[in-house]
Amino acid sequence: MIDDALRLDHVALYVQDLDARVEEMVAKYGFTVIAETDPAVTTHRTAALRQGHIVLAVIEGLEDGHPASAYVDAHGDGVADIVLRTPDVAAAFETAVAAGARPLLRPHTQNGVVTAAIGGFGDVRHTFVQRPEDLPAGAPPPGLVERSATAPFTGIGLLELDHVAICVEAGQLEPTVRFYESALGFRKIFEERIVVGAQAMDSQVVQNASGDVTFTIIEPDTSRAAGQIDAFIKDHDGAGVQHLAFSSHDIVRAVGTLQDNGIDFLTTPDSYYDLLPGRMELAAHSVDELKALGVLADADHAGQLYQIFTRSTHPRKTLFLEVIERMGAKTFGSGNIKALYEAVEQERRVEDERP
Repeated sequence: MIDDALRLDHVALYVQDLDARVEEMVAKYGFTVIAETDPAVTTHRTAALRQGHIVLAVIEGLEDGHPASAYVDAHGDGVADIVLRTPDVAAAFETAVAAGARPLLRPHTQNGVVTAAIGGFGDVRHTFVQRPEDLPAGAPPPGLVERSATAPFTGIGLLELDHVAICVEAGQLEPTVRFYESALGFRKIFEERIVVGAQAMDSQVVQNASGDVTFTIIEPDTSRAAGQIDAFIKDHDGAGVQHLAFSSHDIVRAVGTLQDNGIDFLTTPDSYYDLLPGRMELAAHSVDELKALGVLADADHAGQLYQIFTRSTHPRKTLFLEVIERMGAKTFGSGNIKALYEAVEQERRVEDERP
């Protein structure tokens, strides 16, 4: 089965200003630049960044005809390619296309590396990459010039890409899930409907066999009041990646460092933490530690998780990051949506009762 061999290779972001984005990811998020574009290339610039097992390729188009330029014109900076490693690109490509995937680039070989590409959701593509057997996982994307390692890739303690949150148009959740099941052999591992006040959204999660590629796919319920998913679709101009979630072994340490580095996170009402002890008994960290940083906590049948979301600096507010620590939990913090809503409502009631 194709999915048994597919693994995450790296995530590519198309950006308007490579230097600014790289500076942010290095100085504030603790990534290290491991490779760059060959100076002979004139159509685009690329920098490969790494921290833990996370590899990002940041790409700026230098010509109007380059895909990165077209993507940024349409959507602004964003995730444009989720690259999948496989031992047989030709087989992966043919299987996906036979199952209905849109072919973008047929298999070809350059410098010993085989690549091909298919369309995914919206303007996001999936490139298949087949590297020489002696090239380890975590190596820079093909075609880049490696930098000499000057320090270990420890960063601030971000470890892996936990999941990718994807927003799709109303009515596209089921077809998108079926696409990943049939074209790439992913498995649906979770689904839920979230109702918050007058708003509602539906979500399903698909994952590859190894568990290192997880897509949380969300669509709005347009029969109810418009919410953040509707806003994303409108402002992004179609389906796309809303956020990337990076895992950590110690979210308190990681978030504290990020805040010291100037990263701004979404704030949480104090009443959320007043209600937290009644929701769950924390397995790690204290209520005071979580409250000081604005970190959220949730639990499911398998354990607990702690999470926090950055405040988007994107001009369209359509891309942000999440830091997450899992202590056995398999889900994605849906309890926090309800808890935050209740906390905000409690604060509003208190405010209304004041003379």
